[in-house]
Formats: sequence, structure tokens, C-alpha cells
Amino acid sequence: MTWKVLASTYLHKDNWLTVRKDTCELPNGKVISGYYVLEYPDWVNVLALTEDNKVVLVKQYRHALGQVGIEVPGGVIDEGETPEEACRRELLEETGYEFEQYHYLGKICANPATTTNFTHMFLATGGRKVAEQQLDDTEDVEVLFHSIAEVKAFLLQNTIMQSLHVNCIMYGLIKLGEMRL
Repeated sequence: MTWKVLASTYLHKDNWLTVRKDTCELPNGKVISGYYVLEYPDWVNVLALTEDNKVVLVKQYRHALGQVGIEVPGGVIDEGETPEEACRRELLEETGYEFEQYHYLGKICANPATTTNFTHMFLATGGRKVAEQQLDDTEDVEVLFHSIAEVKAFLLQNTIMQSLHVNCIMYGLIKLGEMRL
């Protein structure tokens, strides 16, 4: 079932967008001369709970949609970092919070037909504020705190639009026993 890559050409390489054009031979012998692949680094997303059981969310502008949205904390896994190390770093940078426990919830892919990366999902519990935010130059992040019931309502009302973040929340709620399959 796998395809044989006959040739690959990079059309664009940058920190946030790498586009590759592959020529592939399918198992039946057919050749596809222009199959486009987007290469991204792996990411982390985390459903984070404070010591008093509040869910830590972030509110920020997303330029591609031109909208401000509510999301879970997360970001890119830096080269040489494990997913858990990235999770800890992103939480501290975006929220100023550290957490007692981290539970790996698994990994998912946004679109395995065209993208190369995975999103690693975590549940973090026992959070407490230990520092101020340490945001990148392009980040403007407001930290929000909501009850688990409020976050469930956000899901039902489609308030949280980022699908990878919705998946993380769902897996985290299942792990917490707040949702059943």
C-alpha cells in the first residue's frame, strides 16, 4: 500500500512553512508527478488544570482566520526537546504556570494526506503560578481560567475552533473521567 517516492523537490523552506513536491509511484504502477507535502515540526497541546481544578486556557489572535480564539496552551517542539519538555516549556512561557503531574494522552495528525507532523497531547494537573509570561515577539496571549463544566460548554457551543485543541480537551476529559466514550 505504500508509495515509492521517485523524486522530491523543495519549493519553499522557511521556519513556519516548508513545501515539497513529490513524484510518486503507486503500488499499481501509476505515477503521480505533483503530490504536494507540507513539512512542519511536531507540536504539543495541553489540557492544564490548576491546583483548584480550573482549566488554563489562552486567548489569542490567529491571523489566518483573522479572529481571536480560545485555545489550550501549546506550541512547537524545539529540536532536541522531548514532547514533555516542550509541554513544560510552553506552559511556563505562555501562562507562567508549572504543574505537578503530566500525563501523555497520545498523538494525532491534523491531515496525514498532506502534512508530516504530529501533535502530542498532554494533561497537566496541579498547576500553580511561578512566573510571568515569557512570550515571543509575535505573541499576545491572555490567560483564562474556566471550570471543567464551562470548558465542556465551550465544546458544545463550538467556542474552541482549533480542531487539534478540541481533540486534546476531549482526550483530557476522558482521562479525568469527565467524559465517556
